[in-house]
Amino acid sequence: MTIDNLSHPVLPLKIIATGAALPPGCIESSALDRQLNKPVGYVEKRSGIIHRFHASNQASQAELAVAALDDALARHAIPRDSIDLLISASAISVQALPFSAAHILKIAGLPSGTAGFDINTSCVSFISALQVAAGLLNTGVYRRIAIVSTDIASRGIDWEDEESSLIFGDGAACAIVERGDGRSGILSYLMETYPEGSDLCEIRAGGTRCNPRAGMNDSDFLFHMKGKQLFRQASALIEGYLERLLSAAGLTLTQIATVVPHQASHLSLEHMRKRLHVAPEALVDIYRYRGNQVAASIPSALHEAAITDRLNANQPVMLIGTAAGLTLGGMVLLP
Repeated sequence: MTIDNLSHPVLPLKIIATGAALPPGCIESSALDRQLNKPVGYVEKRSGIIHRFHASNQASQAELAVAALDDALARHAIPRDSIDLLISASAISVQALPFSAAHILKIAGLPSGTAGFDINTSCVSFISALQVAAGLLNTGVYRRIAIVSTDIASRGIDWEDEESSLIFGDGAACAIVERGDGRSGILSYLMETYPEGSDLCEIRAGGTRCNPRAGMNDSDFLFHMKGKQLFRQASALIEGYLERLLSAAGLTLTQIATVVPHQASHLSLEHMRKRLHVAPEALVDIYRYRGNQVAASIPSALHEAAITDRLNANQPVMLIGTAAGLTLGGMVLLP
């Protein structure tokens, strides 16, 4: 659907490049069948995934982030020294201090003194970072911003928890943005948090709550999810949320050309197709070959949309997802 005469105000923003990176370890669901002593086809049926990628236990999250940044720069011949801000938009940090952007900048080869900071709204961090970047670009503080999302979800898998252990994959993705000429930008942005669901999806350690002095155990460093409760809460909220997001953009779902969802699970994507009536041709679905890449999920799907010619001028794109918190995040933009 092309929008030629849009009267709705647009917050100027132009995505000038995207890129992605994967670790070398491709994990077939059939290999997990053998690893977990399950019948042939069990993991694929349960997870909806053919294969995903897992980094080694020694792999660097910052190096994976830089690989995605390098991919975006190379694809569009963008000078490295033209980036004046790097935002790390990931769910899990490299370490508690310093912030992850500092680790990425250390090896990214950007000019010394390039600014950086982190944004974390779990799986929808990239959407939050796009909104913040647009605000900064429109104040004139920065001219060109690189947003990088990278998560090594496999590092936190609890293999005793079948419900969550089968769905995660690792990866990184990058988007480079400018203010643009005002013909592209954000039509609406909506973030809602329902903290009564904060314990439905969590990693307890890594901050002040669980540490050697406050008390902790090994399982506090692993991912825990109450999947059925989480899905029920998110499902009860998502339809009303979608209406509010689209209403703020002045559009209907039929006017959205491309939907870029968080690749949370095969059930969540099927819910979008059936309950929310998202047309199959509009939905970017990379889940079967990536799994749930946490915060890297949405920008990885956005990159897929870009390289398959689904980000076109005057054709609205919707980014949408749910995240730990429980948080719902979304954005409607004109590429």
